[in-house]
Amino acid sequence: MNPNDVILRSVTKVAIVVILTFSIYLFLGGHHNPGGGFIGGLSVAAGLVLLYLAFDIETVRKNIPVDFKKLAGLGVLIAVLTGVSSLFFDKPFLNQTFGYFNLPIFGKTELATAVLFDIGVALAVIGTAVTIILSISEDG
Repeated sequence: MNPNDVILRSVTKVAIVVILTFSIYLFLGGHHNPGGGFIGGLSVAAGLVLLYLAFDIETVRKNIPVDFKKLAGLGVLIAVLTGVSSLFFDKPFLNQTFGYFNLPIFGKTELATAVLFDIGVALAVIGTAVTIILSISEDG
C-alpha cells in the first residue's frame, strides 16, 4: 500500500527551491561574511535529504543520477589541489589571491581562489552527508 503524501510532496517542491536558493546565498557570502562551502554544502545536503524523504529513493536517484561517494572524492581533490597550487608560486599552502575582472553581465567582479576551495569543500560535504544518510536508511 502506498501512503498518500500529497501535502508533503507539494510542500517539498516549494521548500527545495527556497533551501537551494538560500544555500547559494550562504555559499557566495562565504569569503566576505560567515558562511561558505561547508554550510552551503550542508544546506544542499539537507535539501536532498528532504527530497529523499518526500519521494522514494529510486525516484530521486533516477532524476538526480549522482554517485555521492565520487562527488565527495572530487570535492576533496579540488580542495587539496587549490591548496597545493599556491606552492607552485612560492606561497604558503592554502594562500589565496584575488583580482577584479570585467564580466559581460556582472561588470567589475571580484574573483578569488577561496571560491575554488569553497567549491571543493561544498562538494565534499554534500557527497559525505548524503552518503551517510543513504547508508543509514539502507540498514534494515
